[in-house]
Amino acid sequence: MRQFSRHSSRGRILLAVGLSALVLGASGCTRIRTHQGYSVDKLLVDSVQPGIDNRASVEGTLGRPSFVSQFGEQDWYYVSRDMRALAFSNPKPVDQTVLRVRFDPAGNVTAIDRMGLEQVAHISPSGDKTPTLGRNRSLFDEIFGNIGAVGAGGMGGGGAGPNGGGPNGS
Repeated sequence: MRQFSRHSSRGRILLAVGLSALVLGASGCTRIRTHQGYSVDKLLVDSVQPGIDNRASVEGTLGRPSFVSQFGEQDWYYVSRDMRALAFSNPKPVDQTVLRVRFDPAGNVTAIDRMGLEQVAHISPSGDKTPTLGRNRSLFDEIFGNIGAVGAGGMGGGGAGPNGGGPNGS
């Protein structure tokens, strides 16, 4: 009977250690979901009608836009994006909605366009350095490269004196 209780207490300890290791291991694999920008309410968006609504009614219904176009007509954009990341990895867009409300010169709604995740640009940086045009200079070139250069600080170049254009040299 005594050996049985010793085995069961060992089993409990091993079970507790195993469960705590599982909990600690699973906590490192946290999935993070975030929402950025405008919260799209389909009913409100569908209530905005071209030819009926104007800037004031759109602002009253949808709120202030995420941003306004800087060139051409003053289109309003409402941007909504859902992101997902696993622990410490870079977040990736899961869903995106961009509403573009177009106005005529009088301020009346002419159209509402919806764009989705297909508008997200996928870029892949090349390494940890930005490629540039020009010379590849070493550390010593950077430090000692200006020694003897024309017009370097402290190397003549005018000043007061007989030929320097100062008070006595005019």
